[in-house]
Amino acid sequence: MSEDETVFDRLGGHEAVESVVNDFYDRVLDDERVVHHFEDSNTTELRAHQVQFISAVTGGPVEYSGDDMRAAHSGMGITDSEFTVVAGHLDTALAENGVSDEDRERVLETVEELRPEIVEITESSETGSATS
Repeated sequence: MSEDETVFDRLGGHEAVESVVNDFYDRVLDDERVVHHFEDSNTTELRAHQVQFISAVTGGPVEYSGDDMRAAHSGMGITDSEFTVVAGHLDTALAENGVSDEDRERVLETVEELRPEIVEITESSETGSATS
């Protein structure tokens, strides 16, 4: 493995990222816990943005040009646990597409850093509102 080889390269490039993203969205859209967030979405566009995002965060020759994460997810009411579910689907899609544990961990660490920008409802605020 070359020192300057990126995670994107080790994933297998653009086609491999597309495969991961398609697998990921197939899982998300089949999950009743989170599918409601995507019911009015253009999934073709979402997949394209996700390919661009994953390519960019893995060191591919792509710059992400979509909305920033806070703007893209504002008003969706995504909970902490829903974020965890979706991240789990990404981990599974990466694993099932042959991505190494180390590279999966790198991608998921980057995704985890975005949690505060994406999640609007934490479990503690859910609990607090339920007991109020």
